[in-house]
Amino acid sequence: MDLVSRLRRELGADRVDDRPEVRALYAYDATPLLRTLPLAVIRPADVEHIQRLLLLANELGFGVVPRGAGTGLSAGAVPGKGSVVLLFPEWNRIEEIDTANATVWVQPGVITAQLHAAVEAQGWFYPPDPGSMRACTIGGNVAENAGGLRGLKYGVTKHYVLAIEGVLPTGEWFRSGSKCVKDVAGYNLTDLLVGSEGTLAVFTRILLRLIPRPPASEVLLAVFDRQVAAGEAVAAILAERIVPAVLEFMDRITIRCVEDYARVGLPEGAEALLLIELDGHPAQVREEADRVERICRAAGAGFTRRAARPDEAEALKTARRAAFSALARLRPTVILEDATVPRSELPGMVAAIQEIARRHEILIGVFGHAGDGNLHPTVLADERDPEEMRRVERALEEIFEAAVARGGTITGEHGVGLAKKPFLERLSPPGTLEFMRRIRRALDPNEVLNPGKVVGLSPRCEHEPR
Repeated sequence: MDLVSRLRRELGADRVDDRPEVRALYAYDATPLLRTLPLAVIRPADVEHIQRLLLLANELGFGVVPRGAGTGLSAGAVPGKGSVVLLFPEWNRIEEIDTANATVWVQPGVITAQLHAAVEAQGWFYPPDPGSMRACTIGGNVAENAGGLRGLKYGVTKHYVLAIEGVLPTGEWFRSGSKCVKDVAGYNLTDLLVGSEGTLAVFTRILLRLIPRPPASEVLLAVFDRQVAAGEAVAAILAERIVPAVLEFMDRITIRCVEDYARVGLPEGAEALLLIELDGHPAQVREEADRVERICRAAGAGFTRRAARPDEAEALKTARRAAFSALARLRPTVILEDATVPRSELPGMVAAIQEIARRHEILIGVFGHAGDGNLHPTVLADERDPEEMRRVERALEEIFEAAVARGGTITGEHGVGLAKKPFLERLSPPGTLEFMRRIRRALDPNEVLNPGKVVGLSPRCEHEPR
């Protein structure tokens, strides 16, 4: 009996789909250039289905790749050869909003923006807001420890995950964490699982922490004719002990593309701009907005602009979230990376990216979360030109090396997946890699769960079924 027939017998024919056109849909995620056809696509009905699937994977030697909405940018959901893709379209319920404990139980397929709307309707706030929040799922966010525009003030996904229920690679059901504000019973398994990129467990239920919704906010733009001046303004704002909810950077290329795409009135001739949102008590917001405006002008902003209405503020933030889509219109191949450095190193890192782009004669737009040092150098190229792609590869290597040399890291929010695995292995201390391998080996001795991603148990990146 072949593998797909066995899966149909064990899980139900309606839960296993190996039609070529369906397999092709799940051969890739939002990462360019990387794709592999899965053996089949599985839609589990319940926890027991997932347990049976993983037991079969260990018995027969195929891989299982959990997938959210496929918006990831490190090839974390690209199936290895000899793998099936595990989908959760039916696992999309917000099960409980507990206002007494400021928590919400969700299934992994809940869309992030839908969760925002549901909790905000009751006066609560779930801060993580990845750029793909209108499509991405909570399960994917937790697997990748997703960030977003509000990361500076509110942190990232890991700061809001209280508990996880799921299935281990060997088929056992587990729960980590609880609704308790304090819970130190045993190892902190929840923090281990957040950001594990689908390699340590399949998530089936997630408990998230909520906070009160800020009563007021204000959005403003500051426009600069020198990128270094924008970096100096960021440093000056934070030195004044002002912590904006959003503090975003765009370079000249990105500004021009976003304005052409979204038409929100961005100054296309500017070298750099900062998009800043302040929130909190109305009086505090007004006072801090005045101070931020003065700080930006003192740092060299040619002009500043405040959003006059809530819809204008939302349009400006939406335009920033559209930076990737806007840049993608310039060239056939778009590679959106994320390199993170300590905030004090931000101006130097921006300058380094510009120099690398100039030296390798490639086009790179830069935008990102200036307040937390997380930049998104976005390479615009054409994969049909082998020589250009060789230059792109060398440039990306140098960008990651420059980030690490400045005390930074190769990824702040996109994850390692398959795309950045070579950089992790080259730029991490051997003891660190062995630490991760031992954790993975203990939980997934046969490496059936998202095989080949992040750090493998062996040099082999592709798994053939036995």
